[in-house]
Amino acid sequence: MISVDNQYNFEISLKLLENLKGQGLIKKLNEGDILFQEEQAVREIPIILSGSVKIFQVDEEYREILLYYLKPGEACIMSFLGGLFNDKSKLKAIANEESEILILPAYKAGMLLKDYPEWTEYIFRVYYQRFKELLDIVNSVAFKKMDERLLTFLQDRAGILNQTQIEITHEELANELGTARVVISRLLKQMEKEGLVELGRNRITLL
Repeated sequence: MISVDNQYNFEISLKLLENLKGQGLIKKLNEGDILFQEEQAVREIPIILSGSVKIFQVDEEYREILLYYLKPGEACIMSFLGGLFNDKSKLKAIANEESEILILPAYKAGMLLKDYPEWTEYIFRVYYQRFKELLDIVNSVAFKKMDERLLTFLQDRAGILNQTQIEITHEELANELGTARVVISRLLKQMEKEGLVELGRNRITLL
C-alpha cells in the first residue's frame, strides 16, 4: 500500500492501487512542471505516488498564494469534486520536486465509489485533511504575523523535502506567501541575526 506517515494515515491497499493504475496512467514530473492550471476543465484526478506538489490559489490579477502540499498517497480533492460535477479547476498545481503521479480519469473515480468502500473512505479522509489545512491558512493569514508565517512555511518545506537546506528565491517566497519581496528579504535578515536561518544565494538553511 502507499501511505503518508501522519496522523491521518492515508492508505490505499495494493488491490485498490492496482485497480487505480489499471484505470489510469502514471506521469512523471520534474520540479516546476505544471500539473494543472486554474480555469482548466477537470477531467483527471491526480494521486501522488512519490514526490510532492504545491497547490496555489490564483486571483484575477494572477497573484498566487500557496494553500497546501500534496504528498505521497494524497489526491487533489478539488479535482475530484470538479470532475464529479463537470466544473473547471479553481486551483493551480506545480511539482515541488521530481514526482510520480497517477492520473485517474474523473468519471472512473466516480464509478469506483460504488464498488470500493475503501475508496469512499479515502476520499472523505482527504477532504477532511484539505478542509483542516484551509482553516489553518485562514487562521494564519488573519491572526499570525508575517514572520511567523514565513518560519512555518520554511519548516514545512524543509519537512516535505526532508532536508534543512531550501533552494528558493526571495521573490518566490513572497509569491507563495502573498506578500512583497522586500518584506521577505527584511524578515529573513532579521531571522539570520536571531540565528534561525543561514542565507545564501537563492538558498536558505534552517539552523
